[in-house]
Amino acid sequence: MIILEHTVISDDLKDKFFVCNLEKCKGACCVEGDLGAPLEEEELKILAENYEVIKPYLSLEGQKAIAEQGLYIKDWEDDFSTTTIGNRECAYAIYDDNLTLKCGIEQAYLDGKISWRKPISCHLYPIRITKYDGFEALNYDKWQICNAACSFGQDLGVRVYQFLKEPLIRKYGEDWYNQLEELVAGEEEAV
Repeated sequence: MIILEHTVISDDLKDKFFVCNLEKCKGACCVEGDLGAPLEEEELKILAENYEVIKPYLSLEGQKAIAEQGLYIKDWEDDFSTTTIGNRECAYAIYDDNLTLKCGIEQAYLDGKISWRKPISCHLYPIRITKYDGFEALNYDKWQICNAACSFGQDLGVRVYQFLKEPLIRKYGEDWYNQLEELVAGEEEAV
C-alpha cells in the first residue's frame, strides 16, 4: 500500500493492468450492479445546475426515470448515486450506434455545452474511493465485466493508475499524481 498525503492507495493500482475496451464490454459498468454511479455531495449542485443542458442528450427512458425519481437518489447507507432505469441502467447512460453505453453528461461536456465532464466516480472507474475520518482509501474494483480491459491493459503495458492519470489529477491535483509516480518508481527500483 502507498500512503500519499490524505490517501491510502492499494498496491493493485500500480500492479494491475487496465485500459477500457468498450468494443468488448459495450459499457456494461453503466448498466450492471444494483445502484447508479456514486455521487459526491458537491456534484449534486453541479448536476442540478446543468440538467436542462444534459437532458436532451438522454434517452426518453432516462428522462422519465429522472422525472419520477429525481436527478439522483439516496441509498440505504445515505450515499447519493445517479438515478437508474428499472434499478439497473444509469438514467444518464445513452446508447451509441453500436449499442455501446456512453454517458450523456460526458457527451454534453464533449460538445462544449457544460464544463463538468461526468461524476468523478465514473471518471475514476475501476478505482473506488472509500472515505474515512482524515483519509481516503483508493481501491481497485475488480469486476468480471472488465476482464477485456485487464487483458487490453496487459497487452499495452498500462497499469491502473497510468490509465486513470487524467481523473486522478482531476480529483487530487497534478502534484499529487507526480508524487504517486515517484513513489511507484521508487518501489520498482527497490525491487
